[in-house]
Amino acid sequence: MRRGLVHVLAWLLATGAAVTLSWWGVHTVMAGTAYDPPRALPVTAAGATAQGSKPLPSPTPDPSPSRRPSGTPTAPAATPTRSPSPTPTPASSPSASASGQVKSYDTDGGRAVFDLGTADATLVSATPGTGWSMQVWKTETWIRVEFTRNTDRVSVFCTWHDGPPHVEIGNY
Repeated sequence: MRRGLVHVLAWLLATGAAVTLSWWGVHTVMAGTAYDPPRALPVTAAGATAQGSKPLPSPTPDPSPSRRPSGTPTAPAATPTRSPSPTPTPASSPSASASGQVKSYDTDGGRAVFDLGTADATLVSATPGTGWSMQVWKTETWIRVEFTRNTDRVSVFCTWHDGPPHVEIGNY
């Protein structure tokens, strides 16, 4: 009996030491990790949207033109989020960028914004609607953004493998 108790005590001490050492190592590595802040999409013209999408209301009212500093955009920029229930973001407008044209695509599940170049595309942001979640897949020749809620699925596909970027929206 005493011998078994010594073995259990030794096992508990060794396990406790291993867990403590592992936690300390992971904690040390993760404490030094830094994340880049999300990039904001510049807004050049208030209220203009791509492909007839309707703008979402701004979460904060715009200051009056007399109080707005010169050079300040009329609406805050859209920012990417992974939250299933984000605050509404204003509509982004198509604007010329260094690599192409920025276009937003509104769906029942959320909004996807792409920078469409002549031979490729980049996902600028994807924001799920209230109650929806989102997942993104990227390859060398396509990007897929899928919004899901229960059994509803809405996918936004951007492909450029056989020509210039082309966006398709599908409800499944």
